[in-house]
Amino acid sequence: MRIALAATCIADTMFPGAPSATVRLLERLGHEVVFPRSQACCGQMHVNTGYYDEAVPVIRNHVTTFAPVADGEWDAVVVPSGSCTGSIRHQQAMVCRRAGLDDLAATAEAVSAKTYELSELLVDVLGLTDVGAHFGHRVTYHPTCHSLRMLHVGDRPLQLLRAVDGIDLVELPEAESCCGFGGTFALKNADTSAAMLADKTANIRSTDAVVVTAGDYSCLMHIGGGLSRQRSGVGTLHLAEILASTREDPTPLPTTRTTEVAR
Repeated sequence: MRIALAATCIADTMFPGAPSATVRLLERLGHEVVFPRSQACCGQMHVNTGYYDEAVPVIRNHVTTFAPVADGEWDAVVVPSGSCTGSIRHQQAMVCRRAGLDDLAATAEAVSAKTYELSELLVDVLGLTDVGAHFGHRVTYHPTCHSLRMLHVGDRPLQLLRAVDGIDLVELPEAESCCGFGGTFALKNADTSAAMLADKTANIRSTDAVVVTAGDYSCLMHIGGGLSRQRSGVGTLHLAEILASTREDPTPLPTTRTTEVAR
């Protein structure tokens, strides 16, 4: 397949390991990955904070950039983020129609119909659960709110993780509870967010995992910050980084963990 990568702005600017791992993984599986250079933000931040009018040019750029998938030039668009995939699928056309841009809305719907979060692409489109990964460490999985409640990815990420050679995958208590990030929620409701994060990090630490993984680096940023401040020694890795790991080319443990072990 010919697959276009929507890297997401947070991954592009702060956590490039996730899109890079997505490329390595898909190329190892025999697919061609295309990176449209005109891509930028999907508009989620604007829409979620009520800036619908300001979101229109951002959404227009995204839709125009990835329109070739609707014409069959690419087979699919992959996004290593549940929240961004959710915005593309459920917000973009709505915002365009609200602005009276019906043609753009129709194109947005055509693009979104072939846009998939990483675990959706692997399991539903490519028909895979075992991607030939190896990761010999104790890991727990946090299902992010958008992937769980908006995309309904279900246990697809867990199916993929269970098939990873060498992994010690442990269940996270109260896994479906929010980590407290929620974008601007963490800023506008800082005390509530901090309390939710404290519960989440306590549950993560109770598993004795050395890595917590998820499908969104925004949530992992929030969780990782809490774990780091607690000097827990637990690191964070995106799902793609674990699935891209092999015996020949292993994904190293996050710096947080190796620093603690060195002490």
